[in-house]
Amino acid sequence: MTDRIDPALVAGNRTTLAGYAATHFLWQVEGGVGTVTLNRPERKNPLTFDSYAELRDLFHRLRHATDVHAVVLQGAGGNFCSGGDVHEIIGPLVQLEAPELLMFTRMTGALVSEMRHCPQPIVAAIDGVCAGAGAIMAMASDLRLGTARSKTAFLFNRVGLAGCDMGACAILPRIVGQGRASELLYTGRALPGEEAERWGFFNRLCEPDALLAEAQKLAQDIVAGPTFANGITKTMLHQEWAMTVDQAIEAEAQAQALCMLTGDFERAYRAFVEKRRPVFEGN
Repeated sequence: MTDRIDPALVAGNRTTLAGYAATHFLWQVEGGVGTVTLNRPERKNPLTFDSYAELRDLFHRLRHATDVHAVVLQGAGGNFCSGGDVHEIIGPLVQLEAPELLMFTRMTGALVSEMRHCPQPIVAAIDGVCAGAGAIMAMASDLRLGTARSKTAFLFNRVGLAGCDMGACAILPRIVGQGRASELLYTGRALPGEEAERWGFFNRLCEPDALLAEAQKLAQDIVAGPTFANGITKTMLHQEWAMTVDQAIEAEAQAQALCMLTGDFERAYRAFVEKRRPVFEGN
């Protein structure tokens, strides 16, 4: 017979991120919502080698965070993100050999992987320029709120690269459809906000001065729900891409049975019996 698992060992993996001091972007936690703000507004918030790595590491740490149950991702100064910094990333890349280039592309892909594997739903608040790696981060989020003046561009072919960057060929068609994704990835053209909403890339449009508030409210609504179950939903939405229907039905049966063991499931039942709204606690 194996020894019982020490709960302290499991608890040792847990962490809180309210006090995390980000170096290459802004980070704050309030009411269970963590907010990432890309904060280089004078350059439309481009990414650097360091910010890629720190974002990747933050989303990895979120897997074990006990005080963050949803994430809002935004850019400062009226733009979301202009992609990789031309001078700090693109310039150095043309000097590298294949092994170092592969290290870089694997690192950028790891950011998307960590965003998809953290249990917290991610709400992207997209205003102004959303291009290149910025468009990828928007794509990798779970929900996207935009503005009419936003312009989203997967512009990799504009710089001589393939559209298959950071999972775009796998994820984007599932959001907007194969034909529309093909158009965006082959042409690199900008997708205006109203068209992005019609195509389903944006969940809805907001006025620019209300965008962050709407994103925060959506995140708070998620936090007010059964957060353990929400994490299961995110996991299954991701994993079922590679499943047959029969495999998905069985996987969902197992996942839902697990959720039925939570206190939140019983809390919802008690609240229904007592004719009141349930108050979920995430366990």
